[in-house]
Amino acid sequence: MPGTSRHGASRDGGRGRRGAPRLAALAAAGLLATVVPSAQAGAAAPVPRVDLTVLVVDDGGSAVEAITAELEGSGVPYRTIDLNDPGRPVITAGFLSEASDSATGRPRARYQGVVLPHEAAFGPDSAEQAALAAYERTYGIPQVDAYTWAHPGVGLDYTSDGGWSGVLDGATAHVTPAGQAGPFRDLRGPLTFEDNDPNVSESYGYAGRPRAGYTSYLDMAAADGGRMSLVGEYAHDGRRELVVTFAYNRHQRQFRALARGIVEWLTQGVHLGRSRNYLSVHVDDVFAPDARWDTVRNCTPGDLDCPGGDGGAGENPVRMTAADAAYAAAWQKSSGFLLDLVYNGGQGEQWKAEHGGTDPLAARLIADRAQYRWINHTYTHPFLGCVQDSSTVPWTCAKTGTGATAWVSRAEISAQIRDNLGWAHGKGLPVDRTELVTGEHSGLKTLPQQPADNPNLAGALADNGVKWVGSDNSREPAQRPVGTGSGAARTVPRHPMNVYYNVGTAAEMTDEYNWIYTSRADGGSGLCEDNPSSTCLPAPLDTATGYHAHIVPQEARTALSHVLGNDPRPHYVHQSNLAEERLLYPVLDTVLADYRALFADNTPLVNPRQKDVGTELSRRAAWERALDAGQVTAYRVGTTVTVKAPSGVAVPVTVPEGTRKQLLLGTAAFGTAYAGTRSDWTTPELLQNAVTLRLPTT
Repeated sequence: MPGTSRHGASRDGGRGRRGAPRLAALAAAGLLATVVPSAQAGAAAPVPRVDLTVLVVDDGGSAVEAITAELEGSGVPYRTIDLNDPGRPVITAGFLSEASDSATGRPRARYQGVVLPHEAAFGPDSAEQAALAAYERTYGIPQVDAYTWAHPGVGLDYTSDGGWSGVLDGATAHVTPAGQAGPFRDLRGPLTFEDNDPNVSESYGYAGRPRAGYTSYLDMAAADGGRMSLVGEYAHDGRRELVVTFAYNRHQRQFRALARGIVEWLTQGVHLGRSRNYLSVHVDDVFAPDARWDTVRNCTPGDLDCPGGDGGAGENPVRMTAADAAYAAAWQKSSGFLLDLVYNGGQGEQWKAEHGGTDPLAARLIADRAQYRWINHTYTHPFLGCVQDSSTVPWTCAKTGTGATAWVSRAEISAQIRDNLGWAHGKGLPVDRTELVTGEHSGLKTLPQQPADNPNLAGALADNGVKWVGSDNSREPAQRPVGTGSGAARTVPRHPMNVYYNVGTAAEMTDEYNWIYTSRADGGSGLCEDNPSSTCLPAPLDTATGYHAHIVPQEARTALSHVLGNDPRPHYVHQSNLAEERLLYPVLDTVLADYRALFADNTPLVNPRQKDVGTELSRRAAWERALDAGQVTAYRVGTTVTVKAPSGVAVPVTVPEGTRKQLLLGTAAFGTAYAGTRSDWTTPELLQNAVTLRLPTT
């Protein structure tokens, strides 16, 4: 059978990563009056069943790949047909539908929406294109034209008739009232196309004037004061197409902003999967000092590869003050954003002992303790993996007398966790014992020196009730268990922000950035030349202006891309970034301002704590496994949606406002409001074997 699924053969022949053969849904009668299938025209005609899965026809281009990534990331089942595969299935009526479903006796449509690279992917006069059009017409199935040009065949005038075509970098488009009332109700209005490099054309587009049957959702001003469309709906011949006339890829902000709305339009607002815009920021090393970058030696005193110095303790380390703590509390209030303080109580006690027995920073933070979330970072921040042998650079794992790896003991790890919890409880800090971040993520495997977890780590986590342990997303992006058994703790990958732990000023930050990202000929380390995944700066940044002019917008752009990618993983920085010149705030202020300018009030940032991120990632992994194994059945009949999944697997569902969940007796409002929809992870109610949802009738 040609084609493969994500982890095996696809019984209906498509090359899909998510669409299991048993996955099903019922057709679009009742959600939007404009898409009532023609099969329902007669009173006696049975209401058909349409599978809650999407058919993706892939030509290998970036536009289809971007939409596919959105489906994948939000948990929407889909099946892919590869146009470049000579053995792919042929699109026929039998491939797309059944006249009578064996389970229900109803007509069955296998796909609730279709994604094409352009409006005539199989050829305008081909039998396959005709079969697809007939299917869409019969069952009211929407079609997305991922990227095409402005012409009458998609409901637009040619660009020569009062339109425009060209590079869109830096251009501003606007979500129309129809877009905001429809699929793009999560957007506030203006959308600026990225222009990250003035020397590179990043996005090209065709803006055309709408014809009859075309409703514009995203447009831009014409020279004569009219409007030209870039995204819109073309209703014709009993069918609907979402027409996109600009090029994009999965990473560009303009696509990421529109991605949720594209899926909502494609699925008519009823689909498996859910999406949120997440942002959490962990501030590590709170109460501890951080060593300072040496701009002369181009290294950090205390690091093994930094000769000379006394380990950083006496070389002007960077540490917050009471004034910095007061500023952090005030910034949280004014920005409406909550920070997670990842603390080392023992480091604070050591600082106090070395500074006359007082610590104004600790006093201020503890007084404001209710204004933050707190996460255990171990008592004194030691390395908790193998015993490090620092006699060589880089360090290696020390060996026992028998030649085995010497490990930090279970008792030592447990004491670090326990003592920091005890210190926090004594100060009244609201700490959740199930959350932990070890110093430098140590104890977890650290390549290349330590290719496995410290075997004593899992036991120490269990001893102290730890369920969620922070890891470095740049090393381990996937969540995994630490230890074995159903009760094992799981990792919570965290994104490192490119605001360095060992700097207090913008000049120091820029100096270190130049060292890493400039060539040897320009006075840098040349690391960027040696790393094929990195790019060197064309010239060193000015240390007086480089941080705010180059680094801040770049790091804010990266962080916002995670936010717009339905990625719940926290970002992490260090307490030094809230000290001295307070380098973190310009980055976060930019992210928050850009986000709030782009999204409507119905789509707020979600700021989860570590255990909630861990739970979300665990649910996603279980859902993906169930989909890949073909263990999910879902279908819609009229205004009823039914979903069956393996016992214990929570189901992500997104539906319109007004949807209710069927209980054993009666119904209850379903889900939580977000982006103009209702969505949630859900499981069957008592004595039920499926989730049943009742959609609103109007």
